[in-house]
Amino acid sequence: MSYPHLETERLVLRAFSLVDAPEVQRLAGDREVAAGTLVIPHPYPAGAAEGWISGHPESWKAGDSVTLAIERSADGALVGAISLGLESDHGRGEVGYWVGTPYWSQGYCTEAARAVLGFAFQTLGLNRVYAYHFSNNPASGRVLQKVGMKHEGRRRQHTLKWGEHLDNEAYGILREDWV
Repeated sequence: MSYPHLETERLVLRAFSLVDAPEVQRLAGDREVAAGTLVIPHPYPAGAAEGWISGHPESWKAGDSVTLAIERSADGALVGAISLGLESDHGRGEVGYWVGTPYWSQGYCTEAARAVLGFAFQTLGLNRVYAYHFSNNPASGRVLQKVGMKHEGRRRQHTLKWGEHLDNEAYGILREDWV
């Protein structure tokens, strides 16, 4: 299967290319963006964007994950990233995302997540998609709720991030619940 390319009303979800690296560096390098994610470091190291982007095709080819650039259709602006970690043996995937601070509160993440859920259920035939967010990032939880995911619990002090133990909120949705 070729690398996914999804389109929504306002967005194109596409493969990253190395020309995106400077903008990834700028957006993901923002401390507020990194604070809401498990894996984005801060400060964001030089060259990290290129390394991250270079690994995407092989991860897709291996069936491990797909990572898509969230691009605004109107002007081609790179807004952020959304990924789907795949666990095909179990028919499930984990969605994760980040959006640059200039694009917060504009509905882009919700629109991208809805498209990725559709891809997960309709194209990949997954049975379940789940996600986690830090309790101190309720905006991420609102995205998950808006796309129909249900809160399934809290993992108390589950993640050590920058010297603080953070609670993780768990969400999930089944293919039969997808509308």
